[in-house]
Amino acid sequence: MSTASAPSPAPMGELGLRIETRAGRSFATQQFHQGALRVLRPNYLDDSGQVCYVMVNPGGAYLGADLYVIDVDVQDGAQLLLTTQSATKIYRTPGSFAQQRMTLRLGEGAQLELAPDQLIAYREASYRQNTHVTVHPSSSLIMAEVVTPGWSPDGASFRYEELRLRNEIRVEADAGEERHGNTELLALDNVLLRPPLNDVTGLGFMEGFSHLGSLIVVDQRADQTLADELHQVTAGYDAYTGVSLTAAKAGTRALVLRALSNSTEELNRLLRAGTTLLRHCWYGQEPLNLRKY
Repeated sequence: MSTASAPSPAPMGELGLRIETRAGRSFATQQFHQGALRVLRPNYLDDSGQVCYVMVNPGGAYLGADLYVIDVDVQDGAQLLLTTQSATKIYRTPGSFAQQRMTLRLGEGAQLELAPDQLIAYREASYRQNTHVTVHPSSSLIMAEVVTPGWSPDGASFRYEELRLRNEIRVEADAGEERHGNTELLALDNVLLRPPLNDVTGLGFMEGFSHLGSLIVVDQRADQTLADELHQVTAGYDAYTGVSLTAAKAGTRALVLRALSNSTEELNRLLRAGTTLLRHCWYGQEPLNLRKY
């Protein structure tokens, strides 16, 4: 006797972007938004042709049972910088968790830099974030993220219930295949945080730290030399860091830098240092300055 699974909730917000390039400049050829997600007008922060879009959630926060769906397709040779207007806040989620599902596709020679503001989980918050990435062997991806607990007016740390952050990264198995054809698993990155099960100030929860920073890089140039350079760049910050590198698939690799700290700003500074190195060495671009405030 089979039991039907519970139906997926209707999305509170949906966002779709298709980015193409023409005459050395990238732009959206398709743009869709519905509900509590949208993007601001595009900007060009330098003369590289990379287009910058800022995602906005007018509702201000994710609540219980909320579902947000984001779909981004960066076509051959296009360049996209995607960020958020402000921090993503997860409030109390009685009854059911909030969730975000993001699908990213990168074509041949495409470049995507994902640089959201921090994710803040407040008291009694439960959240699941699933990101599915498909890259061409020649494309380049940089994803940075900081996770921090919310704080109460008296300065005490809120105890969120649970955060599940899952990144599945696949690479096209054959450069001659059609888009969305056969793919190989390059990396599966799973993070599960449950503060109530451990003392937030003890060794049972992130080695005594409360904040988590992640930098995920997918590129043919991601190798042990880059891992060593990133480790050196981030060594001077008040954070505990580690770098891991996957085996090559179809000529490309995934690199994950993980950092633990007790400071959101320190992790933001550390991840900016890492992305600055990559932007300079790979793209010939200046350090990122989004000037949101």
